Amino acid sequence: MKKFMVLHLVTWIWICGVAHCTTPASVNIGAVFAFDSVIGRVAKEAMEMAVSDVKEDPTVLNGTELNLIMKDAMCNAFLGSIGAFQVLEKGVAAIIGPQSSAVAHTISQIADALQVPLVSYAATDPTLSSLQFPFFIRSTQSDLAQMTAMADLIDFNGWKEVIVVFLDDDYGRNGVSALSDELEKRRLKISYKLPLSIKFDPDEITTLLNQSKLFGPRVYVIHANPDPSLRIFSIAHKLQMMAKDYVWLVTDWLSATLDSLSPVNRTSFSVLQGVVGLRQHILDSRKKRDFVSRWMKRQKDGLTNTSLNSYGFSAYDTVWAIALSIDKFLKVNNFTFMLHDNYKLSHTEGIGVQLDKLKVFTGGSDLVKILLQSNFTGVSGQVLFNSDRNIVSGGYDIININQLGISRVGFWSNNSGFSVVPPETLKKRAHSRFSKDQKLDNITWPGGKTDRPRGWVIADNTKPLRIGVPKRASFVEFVTEVPTSHEIRGYCIDVFKKALEFIPYEVPYVFKPFGNGKANPNYDELVKMVADNVYDAVVGDIAIVTNRTRIVDFSQPFASSSLVIVAPINKSGSSAWVFLKPFTADMWCATAASFLVIGTVIWILEHRVNNDFRGPPKKQIVTMLMFSLSTLFKKNQEDTVSSLSKMVMIVWLFLLMVITASYTASLTSILTVEQLSSPITGIESLIASSWPIGYQVGSFAYSYLADNLYISKSRLVSLGSPEEYALALQKGPSDGGVGAIVDELPYVELFLSKETDFGIIGQPFARNSWGFAFQRESPFAFDMSTAILRLSENGDLHRIQERWFCKMGCPEERTSNSKPDQLHLISFWGLYLSCGVVSLAALVLFLLRMIRQYARFKKKKKDIASSSSEQPSGSHCSQVVVNFFNFIDEKEEAIKKMFAPSDNHHNPN
Repeated sequence: MKKFMVLHLVTWIWICGVAHCTTPASVNIGAVFAFDSVIGRVAKEAMEMAVSDVKEDPTVLNGTELNLIMKDAMCNAFLGSIGAFQVLEKGVAAIIGPQSSAVAHTISQIADALQVPLVSYAATDPTLSSLQFPFFIRSTQSDLAQMTAMADLIDFNGWKEVIVVFLDDDYGRNGVSALSDELEKRRLKISYKLPLSIKFDPDEITTLLNQSKLFGPRVYVIHANPDPSLRIFSIAHKLQMMAKDYVWLVTDWLSATLDSLSPVNRTSFSVLQGVVGLRQHILDSRKKRDFVSRWMKRQKDGLTNTSLNSYGFSAYDTVWAIALSIDKFLKVNNFTFMLHDNYKLSHTEGIGVQLDKLKVFTGGSDLVKILLQSNFTGVSGQVLFNSDRNIVSGGYDIININQLGISRVGFWSNNSGFSVVPPETLKKRAHSRFSKDQKLDNITWPGGKTDRPRGWVIADNTKPLRIGVPKRASFVEFVTEVPTSHEIRGYCIDVFKKALEFIPYEVPYVFKPFGNGKANPNYDELVKMVADNVYDAVVGDIAIVTNRTRIVDFSQPFASSSLVIVAPINKSGSSAWVFLKPFTADMWCATAASFLVIGTVIWILEHRVNNDFRGPPKKQIVTMLMFSLSTLFKKNQEDTVSSLSKMVMIVWLFLLMVITASYTASLTSILTVEQLSSPITGIESLIASSWPIGYQVGSFAYSYLADNLYISKSRLVSLGSPEEYALALQKGPSDGGVGAIVDELPYVELFLSKETDFGIIGQPFARNSWGFAFQRESPFAFDMSTAILRLSENGDLHRIQERWFCKMGCPEERTSNSKPDQLHLISFWGLYLSCGVVSLAALVLFLLRMIRQYARFKKKKKDIASSSSEQPSGSHCSQVVVNFFNFIDEKEEAIKKMFAPSDNHHNPN
């Protein structure tokens, strides 16, 4: 009995093991797609080739035959659903397709209900990856990746706005939504959306494209289904929209269409001149080359009538991914289907589908997990899925239609951005997404242009730009409306009009004055009207400040500005050392040195011939010093006798006359120069005081003082004109006026050019600039900025400023509190040099004369010694020098007497 039970147990375990390990003779997989479509024709051939290759491979599904059951969805959700039910009746392990995203949404719900994996090689709608469809797997790139590439392409070329033409279904709407999100991240936007019906009606396309001519953007993004007739571009060509200034960007539907066309049909490329598009990047590998070679052979043999596109590669790899996953699944599980209580339906006749016999695939979840773990190299590259159940993006080729052909101008990948090197190669290199590393080959744009189109024009039949201008009541030189002629004029208007000359298209505009003309308008309100679409732009003296940049875009600044403090001044010089200010320190030193030098030179020249320059050493030093100094005030007590001294004195007195006159003039100017009478020394002392502060009506100075410097608003007094400025400052804080005024530097400079009783205190603060305000993301702002830069570079901006503000000297040359320049040595170096040369020449002549006399004196002494038979005593060099200076120290009369006897002896007359 015991042996019988053991034998029975072993037999039962063996039977169960055999039953469990038995593999089915065949496995069915379904395929629901549109047979007669650009993608469907290629996919059908590719899937049949893949099934054939799987059957021939003994390492995959060994002993189990793979059957492919195909149903035509005809790009219709209803017919696609019926096709899905029909293949599900056959007990399929998985469904391939469909290529239509709209059909995929419906079939995904059926697949989820019966827990059958749905693997699509062409449905790119990003929303299919949501948690709503856990059994949906995508073996091609999602439109989320494609729209990221498209947004990068738009940003790479510097375009700010685009027009999107899209198919108005789940595929089109969700793709455009993804593009909009990506553009928003880059501060770009879709300006207009032009939806198309799935019928691609020519009249509808014509109407939409004609309407788009009324818009400013000229960058079109086309996101539609493959269309062999290329109707959108044919109509655009007829409407002359494939010309210069237009940009046409397309998603990968165009590359799929063109790759599928036979060479005979490619003559239609002429309507695509300059189009730039995306094509899924397929890694160049031996498997790919072999597959392409086989395809071309089949095409040559007449077995297929379509060329290969990227979706054909994906369809082929999809079959292999399912086959490999089923092979792994069968090693651990059996295919079992069972009825589910929630899905037991009554028998339905008339459509050929018995819904009550549809069964749930119990191993569907396990097969999905195995599919998502796929990792092999197929003909399309690496087959690997991410957490969103999408195949990992391999990037895109950037293609350009040019001269009846397709040229690849570069690559894009999510990791490296744009490059001219394939993404797989860049993985081995150090490559970043910095702008310097982003590059594409030269692109030919519509109209045959190679220069990048601007992407924005003043649209046909557009309304003129509404340009708000402040109707100023004060400082009208900057901008205002002339009351008599209603002409808008001013410095800012001239800058704007001159800048328009550098914009390469006609800009219709109309000025809209803002303000009542009696008081300066509030500039914050004016800028806000641009943000509220009341105006398209504002032209005027608009300061670029933070709160304004939050709501509008500004052009490149055309003028610099800052806040300054203006206060009263007086003309009293109270400094005890003011007499030292006319000369700089080096000038004082040079003048003092010249007095010493002249005194010394005159003493040397007069010492031998003038008794006034002889005597005890102390007396001689005093005489030497006082002689040159006394020339400043009166006639010298000592008369000069030597001719050389008189020559030196003539030059010295001329130098002294020029210096004295210059000193007197400079001192007079300093004593009458404007001196600040206000105790305010800068913005800190102004804040610390309790004095009222004036500001210009409408200026941002009010908000800056109140909000940034926290000055009490009760201290701020609005002033509307230069006359009110002057009156308020003259009254002062004790008499109902203000202690100081805070305003922008250009206004203050213009005010001080006419008022001499006031000046600028301290240093400028709150530095800013003036620019023109435009609506956010306005392309016109970029073109205006470029034009202003050109004005600055070629000097036109400075010339406009001179024409308005430099009639009596530019503002920077008229600062009201500037001090007279001190006298520098460099201004008199010629006079000092002349005096020095004359003095040196006189000394040289004097020295030569003394040497000559000394030589005669020594010769005379030698002759006297010889006649008396006395030997001259030898002398050292130092003794000679001492004797020479002793000789010079003798009076001229004594020397002459020494020579007189000898002369009388030799001259009896």
